[in-house]
Amino acid sequence: MPVKSNNASVANKFARVGYNTIVKRNSIFLTTIFVSAFAAEMVFDSVSDRVWDNLNKGRQWKDISAKYTTE
Repeated sequence: MPVKSNNASVANKFARVGYNTIVKRNSIFLTTIFVSAFAAEMVFDSVSDRVWDNLNKGRQWKDISAKYTTE
């Protein structure tokens, strides 16, 4: 007789809860997709801006503008 794993039942419960809360209704599913895409875009933009600024430190206008502008 096969022994049921407790992990499979926990994963099944999570899958069932996820299905019932997100996927079951189309409006909730689409809203989740759009909100997730917007959040992922914001995270990606901020991370890529930080990487770009660190790689180009001292070479961007915001870093050298004090040398060339007078007020």
